[in-house]
Amino acid sequence: MYGILIGILLLDALILATAVLLQAGQGGGLASMGGGAGTETIMGGRQATTLLTKVTWWTAGIFLCSCRNRRTRFAPSSKARGRRRHQSHRRSCRLKRNPRLLRRPRQHAHPAIAGPNRAPAYVLLEDGAWFPGTAPLPFEPAYAEVVFTTNLSGYQEVFTDPSYLGQIVVMTAPMIGNYGINPEDVESDRPRVAGVVVRELSATPSNWRATGTLLDWLSGAAVPLVADVDTRQLTRYIRSRGAMRGVLALGEKPTDAITAALAASPSMNGLDLASVATIPDAYSEGPAPGDAAHHVVAFDYGMKRNILRLFVQKGCRVTVVPARATAGEVRALKPDGVFLSNGPGDPAAVGYAIDTIRQLADGTVPIFGICLGHQLLGLAMGGETVKLPYGHRGGNHPVRDLATGQVLITSQNHGFAVRGETSGVPGAKSLEVTHLNLNDGTVEGIRHREYPIFAVQYHPEASPGPHDAQGHFQQFLQALDTK
Repeated sequence: MYGILIGILLLDALILATAVLLQAGQGGGLASMGGGAGTETIMGGRQATTLLTKVTWWTAGIFLCSCRNRRTRFAPSSKARGRRRHQSHRRSCRLKRNPRLLRRPRQHAHPAIAGPNRAPAYVLLEDGAWFPGTAPLPFEPAYAEVVFTTNLSGYQEVFTDPSYLGQIVVMTAPMIGNYGINPEDVESDRPRVAGVVVRELSATPSNWRATGTLLDWLSGAAVPLVADVDTRQLTRYIRSRGAMRGVLALGEKPTDAITAALAASPSMNGLDLASVATIPDAYSEGPAPGDAAHHVVAFDYGMKRNILRLFVQKGCRVTVVPARATAGEVRALKPDGVFLSNGPGDPAAVGYAIDTIRQLADGTVPIFGICLGHQLLGLAMGGETVKLPYGHRGGNHPVRDLATGQVLITSQNHGFAVRGETSGVPGAKSLEVTHLNLNDGTVEGIRHREYPIFAVQYHPEASPGPHDAQGHFQQFLQALDTK
């Protein structure tokens, strides 16, 4: 670096000197014709050259001296250099005495869960496949359908979503629990999942809103958790073989007793879980009757809290009724519109709700359905539902609006779907298909051909997101305004 600097300075001095000499030479030529001015110019050029050369060399010398002083000032002393050589020698000797230190694995900065209380555990599927893991806390065996979700965040909303009732949820995101839990990010009063499977569980949350750890919160609700499972392998297995019954249990490997109990556990097909997820009694939220923009009666088949929040934010008074409320009870409340909520289980098993919806769908009141409500509306109008191989669960499902061609990125959580295609819903001539899933072509939205009745399979109220489909709430409110 110093050599380059000196070369630049020398070149600069040479250029300046040459320029002065050339100027002096030109002056001499003119002076020979008109007097002795040329000689004076030459002498002035030489003096300028000498002065520039001296300034250039003095500048280079001062720079080099300052660099040397700076290097000397910050250089380690002889004692420090000796101490470093001694420490290096000690490390070399220690490695020679104990070569295993060279093969010591790198420790994670934030281990998931550490300590001697971590017991072996596993996930066993009904076809015999099983995946080892560990249990940070002891638990009793949990039997349920094993599904996976691709949500990268929002695990607290997932675990409190009543639509996951009766299911063991595998989280595909590699680390879960890193931002803890808080009382605001919930979709019901408690965790509703039957169990949780993760790759890595964060032991120490880092978020200003956190009020506790995920492990303590789940254990307080008696929800088992199995960590250190190869969730990528498990997810790929479910994708190829389909969602199936499974069990979370402690132990090095499955036992005959656990396998037999799993074989005797109930299947999701034909299972009515809406009657379990619903509320015992009706209640109301929102503005007073005289101040509300609209009065909406919402059937709670396992409704998420954010649906209620959005209706209230838009000035609606919402009366939430149990899943078994009759059409007569709903009409007695004099609603401006009826909402059919999400929920768990097989929609074909909720026969009482199907009959009620069929009676209400006579065009006298607008109806809007989400998720299970979408499936129940299709069944009430004469359609059929089918069980998907592994369902749609996550926050990144693309859906096309057939009327506009717009693609919505949606949040979904369902294992059943309404049978149909772009031409319509077989058996339900009064319905037309409005939305399709771009991944597998399944029906994502239906609408009555004459009445203000429509439903979508995905979650426009999704929290924490995406929010592409929240416009469906405004669509429903517009139907109430024009009723």
